[in-house]
Order: sequence, then C-alpha cells, then structure tokens
Amino acid sequence: MDAKEIEVRSKALNKATSSAEPSSTIISLLRDLENGVRPTEDLLRATKIGITVNRLKTHKHPDVARLASEIVHKWRHEVSKQKTGGSPVGSQRSSDSPKRTPNGTATPTSGADASDKMSKSTVPPDKRSWKADQVNTAHTQSKIRDSCIGLLYDGLCLNSTEPPRAVLQKSIEIEAAAHSAFGPETKEQYRTKIRSLYQNLKNKSNPGLRVRVLSHEITPEKFVRMTHDELKSDERREEDRKIQKENMDKAMVAKAERSISASLQCGKCGQRKSPQYTLPFIDPSEDRDFNPSDALASLPSKDLSAKA
Repeated sequence: MDAKEIEVRSKALNKATSSAEPSSTIISLLRDLENGVRPTEDLLRATKIGITVNRLKTHKHPDVARLASEIVHKWRHEVSKQKTGGSPVGSQRSSDSPKRTPNGTATPTSGADASDKMSKSTVPPDKRSWKADQVNTAHTQSKIRDSCIGLLYDGLCLNSTEPPRAVLQKSIEIEAAAHSAFGPETKEQYRTKIRSLYQNLKNKSNPGLRVRVLSHEITPEKFVRMTHDELKSDERREEDRKIQKENMDKAMVAKAERSISASLQCGKCGQRKSPQYTLPFIDPSEDRDFNPSDALASLPSKDLSAKA
C-alpha cells in the first residue's frame, strides 16, 4: 500500500469516526491498514496515519480501541527494528530473494511462499477450508472470535476460487459486524448468529449467497442482520410459496365431517361402530350454479311420481 492509498484510508477513517459510522466499518478500514501498510518512519511521518490510528485507542467501542492499540504497537516495533537492524527495503529484498542451494538452483523463501498461498489456493474448491488453505485466523485477542472467523471462512470458501486473502478479509469483516451487533462473544446470541450464518453459507443449494457476500453485493453489516427468509435462495422462496398456496387451496376445500355412530350395525363384523359422514350444506340461494330442475332430475323416478 503506497502513501496515496494510505492517505485515502486515513480520510475514510476520520470520516467514519466523525459521522459515527458502525464500528465494523472502522474495524474493516483498520484491518486494511494492518495488512497493507509496511511501516517506515518516513512513511508514517509523511502520511500521519500513525496519529490517526493512535486517536482511535480511546474509541468508545472496545474492539476498535483494542485493534488500534495493536496496530500502533506493531508499527512502533517494526520501526524500532528497522533502526537497529537496517533498512526495511534491504531486509525485505533479502527475505524475498531466492536462496541458492548447493547445486546452484534457486528456491523461493518462506515469505514468497506465504504470499503465493494467500494469493491463490492450491486446494480443490470443494475441499477448501481455512486449515487446508493454511490461513492464519488469529486476528483478535479472543480464541472464540478467532474460531468464528475460521468457521465463516469455511462457509465462504466452499466451491469458491476466490484467493484466500479475500476470503479471510471478508470473514474478519463479517465476524466484526456480528460482534458489534450481537456481542460480546460470550453471549449466546452472538454464537447462535455465527452458527446460523455458517450454515446458510455452507448450504450447497444456495451457492448464490456466498457469491453475493464475497462480491460485496451484501455488506457484512446487512448480512449479519438478514432474516431467515432473506437468506434463502430465490428458488427456495418460490418452492415455499407454491407449498403455501397448495396448503391454502386444500384448506379451502369443504370436507365431509366424519363421526362414529352406534345406531347402525355392520353387516359383516356385527359391530356398532359404523362411520357417518355429514356433507357440508350448500344454501341454494347462495349458490349461483344451483338449478332446481337439476336437483329434481337427480332424484329417482319413483320419488318424482310420488311428488306428482
């Protein structure tokens, strides 16, 4: 992340703080800085990003304050190391440069390997998980929250070709939004919400949800507050509507009432448990299709002669 990008993030942080935007938005911006900034004394002085982040150490939301403190501590440690151990550029080049083996061939360093793993997953899409992708889910000071980040990662990465870095970042943002809305992590409401989100993301019949979340069509703040019906796929909602309509149609059909009578005896078994059915009464005056002549025609001929 260059100086111009850092300044953009700094302005976004100031705006989010002054306009009292959700803490998840601020945390997301801080995560971008934490992962993207390679701190040097000159860079921090030029962009003044250290001052901006340092102010957030007193933020009213504990997660924002804690993360800001972690970032400031990390940057100070990096700058101190550079002063005692040489320039960061030289150390970065030496760590990223390929090492020579005894036979003269070059092998990439662990730093380059880690970068490649975060840029592209080598695991089949249907076998992916945070463990298989070898990502680090420890981004908070809480084991429960870190476990939830891993759980969300497992739901998002299923059958996805998105790079591990993007999936991890989205998992962190969703967990932060859930923690902000339903936390702290010791509350059952928070854990129930995380489990529900994971189950919906993992649902193989609803792959569109994962795509919409990863593409930022659904923001983390909206995602954690979506209802059970909103999380369903369009196909599932249509099926539910059809079933509901069928049940409603069946309920509207008049059914004969069934009762057991002891006054009639069965000719086969001799028991007096014969069922009787009472057909629903239809008032001819209310039935537009009722025709008296049709009713007479349905009677036996002997009844007609008797009436005549």
